Amino acid sequence: MSSTSSPVDTLSTVSASQRLAAILISIALAASAWWLSTEQQGRDGWLLLIGGVIGLALYQASFGFTTAWRNLILQRRGKGLRAQMVMLALAVCLFFPVLSAGELFGDSVFALVRPLGWSVICGAFIFGVGMQLGNGCASGNLYHAGGGQMRAIPSMIGFAAGGLWATADYEWWQNQPQLEPVSLIRDFGAAPAIALNLMLFAAIALLTIWLEKRRYGDWERDTEGQGLPLARRLMRGPWPLIWAGIVLALMNFATLAMVGRPWTVALAYPLWGAKAAMLLELDLEIDFWSYWTQPGREDALYAPLLEDATSLMNIGIIAGALLAANLAGRFSFEWRLPPLHWLAASIGGVMLGYGATIAFGCNIGAFFGGIVSGSLHGWLWLVAAFFGSLLGTRLRPLFRLQ
Repeated sequence: MSSTSSPVDTLSTVSASQRLAAILISIALAASAWWLSTEQQGRDGWLLLIGGVIGLALYQASFGFTTAWRNLILQRRGKGLRAQMVMLALAVCLFFPVLSAGELFGDSVFALVRPLGWSVICGAFIFGVGMQLGNGCASGNLYHAGGGQMRAIPSMIGFAAGGLWATADYEWWQNQPQLEPVSLIRDFGAAPAIALNLMLFAAIALLTIWLEKRRYGDWERDTEGQGLPLARRLMRGPWPLIWAGIVLALMNFATLAMVGRPWTVALAYPLWGAKAAMLLELDLEIDFWSYWTQPGREDALYAPLLEDATSLMNIGIIAGALLAANLAGRFSFEWRLPPLHWLAASIGGVMLGYGATIAFGCNIGAFFGGIVSGSLHGWLWLVAAFFGSLLGTRLRPLFRLQ
């Protein structure tokens, strides 16, 4: 995720065709947002644009959970994890008072507070393995695809298939032993819950610094893009990871204002898998599965895809990354991969989809969304997924992955 290019090198790589592409993508994104706002709900255009900003930030900073966790596991480098802690710290300060009040700008909002059980533990662990084999998480694959990395496509297809598979097993998983949901906001109050979370974030950040100093004698600073003019750095990157973390926290809060709940990504994948199965006329009787009988999900199953808030944001992330890649002059199709890499991406994708669906979400909906909701299941997800990443990292050489 580091850059060795000089300012001149970075700027000179943007061709006229890429500048034109960036202009056309911007126009298309704005026009699509306007059309959605006028033809559908007024919020839908904003959701597409919020997704676009997220995609741009993810790409410009190469902000990802998969690589950040793998760097800590293999190299004892914690810069990426520290940026995630900054993101979470800002987000809980924004979310907890609002969720405690139960409303934002006069509209009701709700937290993603889920039970603590085997579905979270097993699902997060499976997801952690899958994101190392698939070389990306739920949001990571979206911005990789937008940047032209075709290795994300088999992973995304596998994600949709795995998510659909998990909806068939969803009732069984929910019947496994589990504890009642725990809300830190409800049990302690907003201010004490914020203080507790900030202490945990600081402890994790300090642990990464200690691990780096123990191995290298010093710790790595977040200095991506230093020396570039600020305006060009914002437009073309590279961004420090912390910049992206701040943007993600703000856009998550904007999502709360738009749809009344924190940002999610993985919710769209089972829906995409189900719609593909229906399009292919597979006789699966999906609408009888308990997952799809929950409030709102049966409606989503038969409604147009562009009416689904999560799908709109995911499309926006891809478009935002496509815009960022052209602004940076780095867009190119990367589709030539060894067969073992395609296999790893496909297997990893299925594990991502299955794990996220039974664990109430991915690194965004369960980890990020759970923690900013004050739900203890977000922390449980983090621990289980990190152990899954430990195993996934060890399995990567079997597929000749770095």
